[in-house]
Amino acid sequence: MSAVLEQRAPAAPRLRRDRRRWAWGLAAAALVVWSLAGLMTGPVLNPPGVGALGRFAGAALSPELDGAFLSVLGTAALVTVAYAALGAAIAVALGAAGAVLVSGTTWGRRRWGWTAARAALAVPRGLHEAVWGLLLLNVLGLDPWVGVLAIGIPYGAVTAKVFADLLDEVPRGPYEALLAAGAGRVGAALYGLVPQAAGGLASYAFYRLECAVRSAVVLGLIGAGGLGYQLSLSFASLRWEQVWTAVYALALLCLSADVAGRAVRRRLAGPRTGSGTRGGGLRRDRVLTGAVLLSAAAVAWSWWYLALSPATLVSARTGDELAYVLGAAWPPDTSGALLADVAGAAVDTLEMSVLAIALATAGAVLLAGVAARPAGPAAPARRLAGTLVRVVLLLLRAVPPPVWALVVLFVLLPGVLPGAVALGVYTLGVLGRLAAEATEEADPRPRAALLAMGARPAGAWLLGVLPQAAGPVLAFALYRWEVVVRDTVMVGLLGAGGLGALLASRTATFDWPAVTTVLAATVLLTFAVDVVSDRARRALR
Repeated sequence: MSAVLEQRAPAAPRLRRDRRRWAWGLAAAALVVWSLAGLMTGPVLNPPGVGALGRFAGAALSPELDGAFLSVLGTAALVTVAYAALGAAIAVALGAAGAVLVSGTTWGRRRWGWTAARAALAVPRGLHEAVWGLLLLNVLGLDPWVGVLAIGIPYGAVTAKVFADLLDEVPRGPYEALLAAGAGRVGAALYGLVPQAAGGLASYAFYRLECAVRSAVVLGLIGAGGLGYQLSLSFASLRWEQVWTAVYALALLCLSADVAGRAVRRRLAGPRTGSGTRGGGLRRDRVLTGAVLLSAAAVAWSWWYLALSPATLVSARTGDELAYVLGAAWPPDTSGALLADVAGAAVDTLEMSVLAIALATAGAVLLAGVAARPAGPAAPARRLAGTLVRVVLLLLRAVPPPVWALVVLFVLLPGVLPGAVALGVYTLGVLGRLAAEATEEADPRPRAALLAMGARPAGAWLLGVLPQAAGPVLAFALYRWEVVVRDTVMVGLLGAGGLGALLASRTATFDWPAVTTVLAATVLLTFAVDVVSDRARRALR
């Protein structure tokens, strides 16, 4: 009898875990249905726009190759790279300084301090780079610092959180030894934790540089210059050939950043090839040394190219403008009419984000098998199909969501739905790549066994690979949901509805108390989605 009970005991936790997963799954399905019902309350199609969409798509085969326009794009690309390099450098510097301050190891048992420090990070990282750009534009005017700080401030908060998590995951023996020797918590963290986490910290820093390139493009769409600005000008003037040239330039820039970043991260995570440590540690490697030196040179060049002046940040005019904005923005507007508008916009934002992540997840699952690189020999047709899908996914994530929103508006009437579709298409490019990588890392033996038993390739993938990749893909999707919520504000600034549209209208009229209220609602919504996403990811483990 006791043996039977011992065998049944482990089944209880597993049953509870399965029930939690089913509950989260049903809740997610209900949320998608609710969001779809909320956005499909009236006519959504725009039939006359089909012809315009056809002309736009047809121009993809005949991009503008005029020398003068290519020269303009080349200069714009340099501006984009400069914004990305300096923004990422500021983000890494802020993240390195803030990581020790928000690390759980540093605070020890003083959980109140750790909670307060993490809460302080929620404000800068809860606002999209485009929002920061819009706010800084009102303080600094048309100055290059706008684009640099709009990337550096929110990315710095995100980097501090990730760096702190990396520090908390390394062995604490050296740290505790330094504490026992009389060192302070901050000093012990710097000398006892940072060296062990150096590889992971460097890897994430290079990843942030990749992301900064895309953010620099987005900031161009709101007037900061660069490739995004040229793309918006061409789109506004209906010069589709120029639009496609700019899109291809964006794709090439993003591809270069992706390939370089992945190469560096793989060397950081790979096995030791010489003297040094294994795994995530830094090692004496010519490629890594070259990457670090090249990044430092890019930061120095960017500072010179943009002609940044620190005096701008401490000038009397900047101080006066900042004081005016802060004074005008407090206290926030809590009138009933505005709160009702904020509540309605928050619902639209949530529905937009849910539909976007649902569309992206479904597409990523469908394309993951084709996009994944075969582990062994494969037919030429299979390899060609995989290459084409990976190129398409690259184009999807290279084009910013606001541009996709403008494209979707050819066939959909203005509203929240075009924003959801645009964000879904863009996020599909990101999730599709992550899903393909999860598929590549799955154990190939179950699929091989099914093929040996006579199963069709599609069936072998569904039964042998998909169950292994489902967990990581859903975890990626839940993480991207947090990002999509922030991105909804970006497309909203350009008229797609939600909190972003409300923020744009209040900023345009200089209604700063209302702006404060909308920003607070945005941060709270982002925080709520962060909490729900974290709980859902825990249920998947």
